[in-house]
This record gives sequence, structure tokens and C-alpha cells, in this order.
Amino acid sequence: MQFLKGSKLYSIFTGTCPVCHKGEMYVERNPYKLSKALKMHERCSHCNTKFKIEPSFFYGAMYVSYAVGVAIAVAAFIIAYFFIGLDRNYTFLAIIVTLVLMLPLILRVSRNIWINFFMKYDKNKAEA
Repeated sequence: MQFLKGSKLYSIFTGTCPVCHKGEMYVERNPYKLSKALKMHERCSHCNTKFKIEPSFFYGAMYVSYAVGVAIAVAAFIIAYFFIGLDRNYTFLAIIVTLVLMLPLILRVSRNIWINFFMKYDKNKAEA
């Protein structure tokens, strides 16, 4: 992932600070530890950027979550129906199972995308 460093994609996929790409945003790296899946640090440990810009900031990530969920559901449908050849009922079941299993990842990626709409990479803060 180092080749993406300096782009928004690096922060989105790694869950690092959108400003310096060094500090971790989440308390726990593993999103499948459900009790800590969305617990975030208040500030970046490297550049001191505040992650929660305002109260209820991450409510906007729900809209992003919907879009990411739809994209994953469409991908699951295409794979199950066209490539594997399941019938409609099993394809529907495959979509539901896929979305349930990927829910923690969808939630985190949605938050990462949302915060990257409002912050950008700063090379000076990354080097400091």
C-alpha cells in the first residue's frame, strides 16, 4: 500500500489519519472485534488532527455506507448468479450473508471515505 501514500485511497484502505497518513484513527485495528469496531482516537497521535470535527460528524457516513453496501451487494449478486450459477433464492441468501459478514468493514470504510471528503493529505505534517 506504500505506493498509494499521499493519496486519499491510502487513508481510506488503511484507516490512518487523512492528514499525515501515520497515526491510527481507530483504537482497535481489527474491525471484527465488534465492541471496539467504531471506537476512534480523539486526535491523531502523530499530527494532532482532531478526527471528530463536530458533534455527530460521522452521521454523514451513513449515506456513504448505503452506497458501499449497495456496491458490495451488486458484486455479490453478479458473482453468485452469473459466475457460480446459483438460483434466485440462493443468490439472495448469498447477498445477505455477504453483507452481514462485511458489515464491520463497510462501517469503517464508510467513515474513512467520509472523513477524507473534508480533510486532505499535508506533506509537511507527515514529515514533522
